[in-house]
Amino acid sequence: MDHKHLRVALNDGHSIPVLGFGTSIPSKLPKSKALEATKLAIDAGFRHFDCAYCYQNEEEVGLAIRSKIADGIVKREEIFYTSKPGENLLPKDDHGKLLCDTVDLCDTWAAMEKCKDAGLAKSIGVSNFNRRQLEMILNKPGLKYKPVCNQVECHPYLNQRKLLDFCKSKDIVLVAYSALGTSRDKLWVDASSPVLLEDPVLCALAKKHQRSSAQIALRYQLQRGVVVLAHSVTEKRIRENMQVFEFQLTSEDMKSLDGLNRNFRYNTADYFDGHPSHPFSDEY
Repeated sequence: MDHKHLRVALNDGHSIPVLGFGTSIPSKLPKSKALEATKLAIDAGFRHFDCAYCYQNEEEVGLAIRSKIADGIVKREEIFYTSKPGENLLPKDDHGKLLCDTVDLCDTWAAMEKCKDAGLAKSIGVSNFNRRQLEMILNKPGLKYKPVCNQVECHPYLNQRKLLDFCKSKDIVLVAYSALGTSRDKLWVDASSPVLLEDPVLCALAKKHQRSSAQIALRYQLQRGVVVLAHSVTEKRIRENMQVFEFQLTSEDMKSLDGLNRNFRYNTADYFDGHPSHPFSDEY
């Protein structure tokens, strides 16, 4: 890991900043919040931005990045921008059941490889893949490019140890979303789920290191070799999240955080129930 530039190498020769900024915002907030938060994140030092078509705010995020480039604050080559293609926003039938395509994942990956060859993407990866699905891609006849990363939910309550070990063995970077729990948007998360950042162990470590619980949760992932996404629309918290390189957790701290694992998912992806490629039925 290159601590000077805070990046980690990918298996295709490119590199990714180890700390990223998640651009999804709660549905109750206006899209302009994404523009504002992205500008604040760039000013704070973030250079890795995680986006998706389904967030419905890529235009705002793009405008924020372009404005900071125009202002001379950042250069385009310094920005690692992740998008997730797909223009159908979870279409459902009259009974509310998800309408599923039956496109083979390997065929989809072959199309992604063509996108890379065409210069439409510098690096290509996957999200929410389990081990079995990763092996399908890795064992695909004629595979040209391995996924550089697998972005999954990962936090002390779901530390993904087995999946992380597998990804490391295949030179695939694990990227953690919902690393701070979630924004508790009712569209995605059960409102009765536990609040990660209020966990007594996290709070005790935050007090010990004179940091926030969020900083402890982010630092935990960095020390495990996980690229981690931080998410906030508040300037103070955005700046705090960039300060995770200013301290270290001890081995005992890490063991305490490992002990919080309960294989608990905030994003259960119930909206994908019935999809032939639903990833969460496997152990990992």
